[in-house]
Amino acid sequence: MIWWALVAGALIGWSSSGFEPYGLVLGAIFAAPMGLWLRNAIQAETDRIISHRMAQMEWPDAPPQAAEPPARPEPARPIPATAAPATPLPPPSAAARAPAVAQPALPMAESAPVVRSDPVWQSLPEELVQKAMGWLLGGNTIVRVGLIVLFIGLVFLARMVANAGLFPIEARLATVGAAGAALLGVGYWKRLERPDFGLHLQGAGVAVMYLTVFAASSRGFGVIPSGAAFGFMILFAALGAALAVLQNSQVMALASFAGGFAVPVLLGGSAETPTGLFSYITVLNAAIMGIAWKKSWRPLNLLGFAATFVLAGLWGFGSYEDRHFWICEAFLAASIAVYLATALLYAHNTPGKLGNFADSTLLFGTAIIGFGLQSGLVHDKPYASAWSAVVFGGVYLAVAVWAFRRRNQGMATLSESLLAIGVGFVTMAVPLALEVKWTSAAWALEGAGALWVGTRQARWMPRAFGLLLQALAAGIALQTLESNISAMPLFNQGFMTPLLVGLPMLFAAWLLRGDLPNSGSRWAMAWAPAERGLEKPWFLIGFGLACLAVVQELSRRLPAIGIDDYPLPLLHEHTMLFAILVAVLGLMALADWFGRKHHWKVASWPARASLLLIGWAFLLSLLMGRYVVQVPDLAFWAIAFALHFWLLYRADNAPESAAPRWNGFIHAMGVLGLAAMLADALFYLIDQADLWDSSWAGVVFLIAGVAVLMGITRWAGPAAIGTAGLSMGWPHNVHSRAYWWRAAAPLALVLYFGALIGTLLAQGITGPLPYIPLLNPVDLSIALVLAALALWRQMLQGAEPAPRGSGPFAGKFGLGAGAVLAFVWINTIWTRTADHFLGATWYPGAQGNSQIVLTGFSILWTLMAMALMLFGQRRTQRLPWLVGASLLAVVVAKLLFVDMSSIEGFARIIAFIAVGVLMLLIGYFVPLPPRKKDEPEA
Repeated sequence: MIWWALVAGALIGWSSSGFEPYGLVLGAIFAAPMGLWLRNAIQAETDRIISHRMAQMEWPDAPPQAAEPPARPEPARPIPATAAPATPLPPPSAAARAPAVAQPALPMAESAPVVRSDPVWQSLPEELVQKAMGWLLGGNTIVRVGLIVLFIGLVFLARMVANAGLFPIEARLATVGAAGAALLGVGYWKRLERPDFGLHLQGAGVAVMYLTVFAASSRGFGVIPSGAAFGFMILFAALGAALAVLQNSQVMALASFAGGFAVPVLLGGSAETPTGLFSYITVLNAAIMGIAWKKSWRPLNLLGFAATFVLAGLWGFGSYEDRHFWICEAFLAASIAVYLATALLYAHNTPGKLGNFADSTLLFGTAIIGFGLQSGLVHDKPYASAWSAVVFGGVYLAVAVWAFRRRNQGMATLSESLLAIGVGFVTMAVPLALEVKWTSAAWALEGAGALWVGTRQARWMPRAFGLLLQALAAGIALQTLESNISAMPLFNQGFMTPLLVGLPMLFAAWLLRGDLPNSGSRWAMAWAPAERGLEKPWFLIGFGLACLAVVQELSRRLPAIGIDDYPLPLLHEHTMLFAILVAVLGLMALADWFGRKHHWKVASWPARASLLLIGWAFLLSLLMGRYVVQVPDLAFWAIAFALHFWLLYRADNAPESAAPRWNGFIHAMGVLGLAAMLADALFYLIDQADLWDSSWAGVVFLIAGVAVLMGITRWAGPAAIGTAGLSMGWPHNVHSRAYWWRAAAPLALVLYFGALIGTLLAQGITGPLPYIPLLNPVDLSIALVLAALALWRQMLQGAEPAPRGSGPFAGKFGLGAGAVLAFVWINTIWTRTADHFLGATWYPGAQGNSQIVLTGFSILWTLMAMALMLFGQRRTQRLPWLVGASLLAVVVAKLLFVDMSSIEGFARIIAFIAVGVLMLLIGYFVPLPPRKKDEPEA
């Protein structure tokens, strides 16, 4: 309800103010208390109604007047749903209710607790919500909201000064200033009687005074000279700081300085130079630093830090020109000095159990943001960024030396932080002075050195700094990576850069493989879990960069000979692909060998992606128009699969194998990949014989799938019987089920639906050979599919134990699915025969010559029914006979509802006569077999 009120109030305020931004704020401020009140009122009314209704359900016929309740009624216990009576109790009779007036009435049943749920409210961070609501809806809600509204109103009054001329400018500004002075005076007067009220008013008064002076000097009114305005700002800043310190009120300081920093944003406007704005902000910062001399008010420090750099950044992105360089440089230097000094003062005034606290936000934030703004100022000057890094590093190292001399006074953490920042800036100066492409390599090597030194000295901060350098190095290496054009093998930019970043990261991952020593401080203990979790990603990133170096070298191009020429590739496109495949698989094998030798598990992780890499290379080779049996592709594929199976063998036979399920999946997917590659080899024969426009090409994948399914059925099938696979060696002793079940099941499904779709769509084009029913590629491939599926199903029926999910395949469902495929296949044999010999086209899209085919369907279905019934009669099985009889009923229905309207002339006569004769023969020679004693009624 509060959020709905906020949205509604903001929209109303926005529209009422002429769609000005301040209308959103004012509307939301006024609507929030209303929404809270409305939500509480609705909830209270809902609870009252629920309680009343439950009381009526307790005694439906009770009179509305209730006797006085007992002095201490016990709350009614909730009755579980399962304990409710099946029939409602009858209401008490009048005679029974009469004496109830003299008895105490039963207590009202408590309603079930109502859970207040607000998904939007609950989705916000709980701590932030509690703090915001605690401030806005605390003891001084009205005061705080009123001050906000008043301050915004005064801001807009000052803003109106620029657009209206009803009164002299001096009078208008004086009115605003007088209002601020009045707020300050009343607040100071009430500081003892109502401390919280008085502090808020004092903060608002100082903020309004900031507003008045800034508006009078920065908007070009000429009311106050710049020197006098600067003096007033110093006076007001000192006043606000003094009042906050004297009254020991962080709230008053926050209110005062928040209003002061908000003044430039709310007033807006532009000026020829930023001198006024920067002078104003510098005065506020100096006041904050003065407070930091006496008070450890971190929120105030962070407020000034964030406001300073946000305001400076916004101005710089929108209004900076080259003529402002020295003004901006002086302001940036002053701001960095102020907040570096503030960080030192905070550490000096804030003792802790393990030494004085160091504000990392001020230390690192000032360095990072300050150097970022400095780099933006000097980006167009040669070597200026490098010299700026040297200056930054020198300043921080000098301050670090000062802090190191006071290590015994609890400044150890501060000194280490300053040292890390200073070394980082000095380190950064080297790559900034050189070409940016060498930055990543330098940082990665220096990061590895810092990590090693931190490990030897049991210090967490250098280790964290080293890892940060390596992360930045990896990002820069990937961002600046370009095509490798060089005549020099190996010693070129494209190969060396990712290699010199990847190898130090691998070294760092090796150092991180165990728990590293630390000093036991609070910061060190907090960093230790994060450090332990970096081993695996650091190794994988380093290994990926090493692979990238190999890819860059193998894809290297030679420089162009002439101006109009293009760089020449070192290898042909397909040769380069297979060389990359074999090289990366070799790196996987090397990492796997090293990891298993030194019991480093993460080093074996890349080997799990070997099949994925092979599949990726196979797809790319298909896009290039290559076949696996071509030369030299076949040699590369042989090496690749040898490495892949070697990795699988080591993974399956290692005692510490970590992923048996994953390995089984790889074995199964390898079978499917083998079927695809066998089909690709057969497609090569189709291509050589130029048979793409015939049915020979359409059945290639069916033939390949049948060969693989029959192969694994005969090869891995014996392992499905109990423990037979243990005596068959690898891979049966580990992953036999992956072959005869996990790989065979999806392959069987693909073959089934492929055969079903193929037999429906194929026309049986067998050129250059003549079309012969049954003896053609379509019919032969469907027959082979049915045979392979039948053999695999027979093997599956004897599996011990039966795999989970194999019931549909081995049971009646699988038999019925095979019967459907056989039925469709027999029908398509007739359609293809009629198409080739009778000219009766029957394939998707054909319109004419269908009467012969319809007649043939009637006769064919009758013959099939006759065969089923004869089979059932000879085997004394009623089920096949009944299935044939059902098919006969379908034939009769087809004759009456389809053939009567779709077939004319001689074709219709043949259909009716042939079906009638066959049915007579069936009725005479194939009677219903008797039901066996143990056979249930069908």
